[in-house]
Amino acid sequence: MPFIARDDSLGRLRARVTAGEPIIGAGAGTGISAKFSERGGVDLIIIYNSGRFRMAGRGSLSGLMPYGDANAIVVEMAREVLPVVRDIPVLAGVCGTDPFRIMPVFLRELKAMGFDGIQNFPTVGLIDGNFRKNLEETGMSYDLEVEMVRVARSIGLLTCPYVFDRDTARAMAKAGADVLVAHVGLTTKGSIGAETALTLEQAADRVQEMRDAAKEVRDDVLVLCHGGPIAEPADAQMVLHRTHGIAGFFGASSIERLAAEPAIEEQARRFRSITMPRRAATSSPKRAESTKAKRTAKR
Repeated sequence: MPFIARDDSLGRLRARVTAGEPIIGAGAGTGISAKFSERGGVDLIIIYNSGRFRMAGRGSLSGLMPYGDANAIVVEMAREVLPVVRDIPVLAGVCGTDPFRIMPVFLRELKAMGFDGIQNFPTVGLIDGNFRKNLEETGMSYDLEVEMVRVARSIGLLTCPYVFDRDTARAMAKAGADVLVAHVGLTTKGSIGAETALTLEQAADRVQEMRDAAKEVRDDVLVLCHGGPIAEPADAQMVLHRTHGIAGFFGASSIERLAAEPAIEEQARRFRSITMPRRAATSSPKRAESTKAKRTAKR
């Protein structure tokens, strides 16, 4: 896949907005997800470690657990995804708090591999309570993700970070992020979707708050909605119509998991329902030989 310059990527996204069309971003945990998302007309592909777990039948929050090296997993996934995407930007999900990587060096490595941009995932923004406080206090803070975005922007990568509230929206806008993805929680619906979630109305209000906060800092930043109850196309449309200034939708579980689960199940059921042809009952060769021997003995 050819590298797409940041200005070119942004130009394409802004052209969508100018045309009155939504920007659509899609998470891809497999090459086939990326290939057919592009065919379906999405504007961005994002690959991060949760995609691998999600398409293995596990919940997306597996990506926040110690089940593997998140940044190494993205590099592995790149070999599967990057070669099949033809002409849209592909973003790497980067764990910006990773203490075992020199982030400016790693970001340049991702760019050299063919990534066109980055997103901050796994992110401590999804963690709350005392655990979050302890992470912040011990050098694994959201501020590191903000700095990672600032560095990525400085080397020409498209930056599309997750934000979770007014403060994180402002911080990422100040860091120069190109596209903010207003995250309103783990996606609902499907076999492993969240049950604890905002209503669509609450989600729309939350997205609007983040957008307005970001625009106070920079008027040129684009904002997409993502997550929680915004799971199906009708949900995204409702949120876009209930808000103002939101440029589109980013979906990961929404686009690949929720599409794959019913499609695979239904295809399996269709094969399960096929019938075998009816044939006249015939004797087995061994049984026929035995019957012939008995008749000979009687004679």
